[in-house]
Amino acid sequence: MLPYGGDVDDLVNELPPRIRLVVLFGGQSPEHDVSRRSAREVVAALDPRRYDIHPVAIARDGRWMEALSTSAILASSGPTALPDSLVADGPTIDALPTLSAGDPLDNGPSTPLVVLPVLHGPNGEDGSIQGLLQLAGVPFVGSGVLGSAAAMDKSLAKELIAAAGIPQARWRSAPVWELDDHALDDIANELGYPLFVKPANMGSSIGVTRAGDWTELGQAVTDAARFDEWLVFEEAVVGGRELEIGLLGNTDLRTSAIGEIIPGADFYDYADKYTNAAAKLIVPADLPATVAAEMATMAITAFRALRAEVLGRADFFLDPERGLLFNEMNTLPGCTPVSMFPVLWEHSGLHYPALLDELVRLALDRHERQAPRRRSNAGRP
Repeated sequence: MLPYGGDVDDLVNELPPRIRLVVLFGGQSPEHDVSRRSAREVVAALDPRRYDIHPVAIARDGRWMEALSTSAILASSGPTALPDSLVADGPTIDALPTLSAGDPLDNGPSTPLVVLPVLHGPNGEDGSIQGLLQLAGVPFVGSGVLGSAAAMDKSLAKELIAAAGIPQARWRSAPVWELDDHALDDIANELGYPLFVKPANMGSSIGVTRAGDWTELGQAVTDAARFDEWLVFEEAVVGGRELEIGLLGNTDLRTSAIGEIIPGADFYDYADKYTNAAAKLIVPADLPATVAAEMATMAITAFRALRAEVLGRADFFLDPERGLLFNEMNTLPGCTPVSMFPVLWEHSGLHYPALLDELVRLALDRHERQAPRRRSNAGRP
């Protein structure tokens, strides 16, 4: 039974018969390689009968480039012949003209263009690329500028989640220039050991360290400061279960089955997520119905509080004493074979190709709904 109250064909039939889909991948963040692998899975799963697929890469130096080899493989050998990661190997292109009407990717005015950003980390899911896409006036998958920025900044997100009355683990945040020995001592005394140190604006557990004593805390601050000027300190939820739930929608939200992560290391780190796949993913998680319902409600409340749109993955801890504690919201969750977001929806009855169709549909839906407010005379008497 789908959470949509219908079958997959009903969702697909709501889409235009043909869509120009720009799959944007790469980026300048440390998550560049994660993006390339995610993009490969996205491109391989898209239905070529419905989409004119245009893979476009953002190189590590910020240049936009066509992914010619990927396009050639799609045209000749099909998606099964794609390499493990997509590559940027074409000419440099201008971002805004590429995304505007009449650009080289244009197949005619009756074919809508949608951008699917398969980007992670700074300049990918923090509102930067979303602002460019908004200026270009094209529909795109994912949250807008505000929702992307708010969810990406863990310090700001925790403030908004607290204001919404959602319980969280104890935490502190501070800029690196305020973190002298006295400040760190205060943080350690308040949160206790072990604790986690994180860059405020980073994903995929990059720069995250579990500190068990004063020496490790100092090193953790040094490591996290390589990625951001603002750091977040969180208590370790000892004995807590790690739970995740997917969200889809704009004005109406749907939640997926709940999954549980059993980390293969001290915590669910980068290697667990993308390299060795040592973590166990249990879907659906073994939870009382009351806890599952509470988590879905909290996830929707958090999604709204952070102004997220289209899709998200909400992460929680289930503490033995305190119950559910919100951890974070990911507005562009990973799409690699071991990523939790597509797995959650697969177990909810929405298979991966249909999930991508639904993301595109939601992007078009939001774009159409907001169209009157984008006009220069909007709101004038």
